[in-house]
Amino acid sequence: MEENKKEEVVEEKSTGSKGKLDKFFGITEKGSSFKVEIFAGIATFLAMAYILTVNPNQILSFNAADPKWSGIFIATALGAFIGTILMALLAKMPLAQASGMGLNSTVGLVIGGVYGFAFSFGNAMLLVLVSGILFLFVSFIPGGKDKNGKLISLREKIFDGMPVAVRTAIPVGIGLFIAFIGFQNARVIVDNPYTLLDFVNLTEKANWAEGGAARDAVVALFGVVLIAILARLKVKGAVVFGILGATLLALPLGVANIDVLKGDGGVTWKFWENFSNFFNMDPDKGGVAFAAFTEGFKFPKDSFMTCVMLVITFSMIDMFDTMGTVVGCTTNAGLIDENGKPLNYNKIMYSDSIATCAGAMLGTSTVTTFVESGAGIAAGGKTGFASLVTAVLFLLSIFILPVFAFIPSAACASALIYVGVLMMSNVVNIDFKDVKNAVPAFLTIVIMPFAYSITKGIGIGIIAYVVLSSVMYVVDLIAYKMGKVEEKPKWDLSIVLLVIFALFLVYFLVPTKF
Repeated sequence: MEENKKEEVVEEKSTGSKGKLDKFFGITEKGSSFKVEIFAGIATFLAMAYILTVNPNQILSFNAADPKWSGIFIATALGAFIGTILMALLAKMPLAQASGMGLNSTVGLVIGGVYGFAFSFGNAMLLVLVSGILFLFVSFIPGGKDKNGKLISLREKIFDGMPVAVRTAIPVGIGLFIAFIGFQNARVIVDNPYTLLDFVNLTEKANWAEGGAARDAVVALFGVVLIAILARLKVKGAVVFGILGATLLALPLGVANIDVLKGDGGVTWKFWENFSNFFNMDPDKGGVAFAAFTEGFKFPKDSFMTCVMLVITFSMIDMFDTMGTVVGCTTNAGLIDENGKPLNYNKIMYSDSIATCAGAMLGTSTVTTFVESGAGIAAGGKTGFASLVTAVLFLLSIFILPVFAFIPSAACASALIYVGVLMMSNVVNIDFKDVKNAVPAFLTIVIMPFAYSITKGIGIGIIAYVVLSSVMYVVDLIAYKMGKVEEKPKWDLSIVLLVIFALFLVYFLVPTKF
């Protein structure tokens, strides 16, 4: 009897703790469950795990022999953990953060001297830190009031100033972009010297040899079909099971390497060696933590204007990449208000900018919200609990990297392709009847995957909208003055939108190299 009573007390306490978590994250309120959120967090992590090894390669131009490699790996994992835990506990949204692709390549180019100066690793981290502080400042500084008289930040004001046509097109463009990343990672889409891109040739014998593209492609496409079937059967965690199913197929095809689990292939179980390099304050011996302060302030002579433009570039990419990703993912999850604005938008932006600053101090490139968060949302994630699971897995990855490195990118790519399928449904919300909306929306959608950049897609869309609206206003005004139309045209371009337009002109036209 006493044992039964003890068990009941333990069960009550357990239920109480679970109830508190449920209430904190709003799991039941949003129609989700702990099981679904856990699967969603795992799906997001599996889709993002590649960044742990890819990021050091990108920053160091694929020089794994550099003593900084293991340190940047640790910084990448910790930066992802901090950014994602902020999304979980502060923003309470199913979004994950890590060092952004594209931005890490830019950091690599900065260190490599492409911009005309011999910038050190510390210089690059300090530039990223300054861009993060600028980003944080924009997130906190008041930008006025919304339609309801509520005080909003400058960053939220920028969001409100975005044309509806562009905002509506962002989720569709991101869907195509995510799918394109998946197709590339799995080598379903390969390069072609004549047409730039091509579908993998499944009839070519070489593509079926060991390491051939056809093997990766089959694994990914199998994963997509499996996810679709499981989703149709309403199986919880369909995306995760699809990735794992694709991984099982990858083993006999030689796409997954079982030796990775043994600590071979450059992925080691000896995490203490990585920590030793990370905490070494000497950059020449692999130390990357706080490099922004140990060597960051010693900039090359006459590099000031280049530094200014690099900071602006980092800030612009981070701001609009994050904005686009957040809008796309939250729209797909139904986590938006009646105006199409993501819930907890300000807190999402605080989380993003704080993570960038933390990541730069730890020794990694700009930490930003990942489009791969869509994999978790596709698995049913609706709350910050999913992000909490992802954050914990990023922290664990420092100690058991081979486990996560074992899952091939081709298997994870199946989740990204499926996310593209889901996000395409937003295309029905675009007004293609009005050319002023249709052209900017179309350009926003297609530029994202073609230019491999969310920011450039948004930028081209905004520039097109402002130019078209201005020309149409002038034409309509002339027609009004000549008496051909009775109603006087209205100028609908806000000051905020014109400022964003000007910033994008600077972004596209002003060189970073002086």
